[in-house]
Amino acid sequence: MSDNGAPPSGSGTEAPGADAELPAVLHIAGLALSRVESPPSLACWTGYFPDPAGADPVATSLLVEPAAPPDEATLRLAHDVVSRFDVFVGQALEYCRTRLRERHFELTAEELSWLDLPEPPLGAPEATVWADRTWAIRFTESRLRLADPHGILVTFDGTQPADIQGLDDEQ
Repeated sequence: MSDNGAPPSGSGTEAPGADAELPAVLHIAGLALSRVESPPSLACWTGYFPDPAGADPVATSLLVEPAAPPDEATLRLAHDVVSRFDVFVGQALEYCRTRLRERHFELTAEELSWLDLPEPPLGAPEATVWADRTWAIRFTESRLRLADPHGILVTFDGTQPADIQGLDDEQ
């Protein structure tokens, strides 16, 4: 499932113990997640699914706060998310089609009609798994006003979509 036996990513010049046990790379379900720069209080690894020609790369990130190596339960969840990513994206899209019709999202008639298109007005999904074993798919692009400019976030409870929010500038 995971191979986090990579050498520590620390340079040897940081304070004793800083980054000493954080792997530089996590291998999860065939996807390599590399440690990326982040505030000292958290550890972040990001990897990209191979993208079809001309498509935007699809990112998956794992965040741990306070900074520490991910525990086995978090790695198992990340493995499930990575190995079933397409299924979860499909679930999130259907969840958006249903939930975004609710009055409080205030979609226009035109935006509501877009939800009936074979390809809904959402694209570029990214997954984020947090150390508390919560996770979400963020659609980074959308023509919907409530998603401008940061997208739409669908949070999951286990394997089921549980909530949705637009990530506009007012949030």
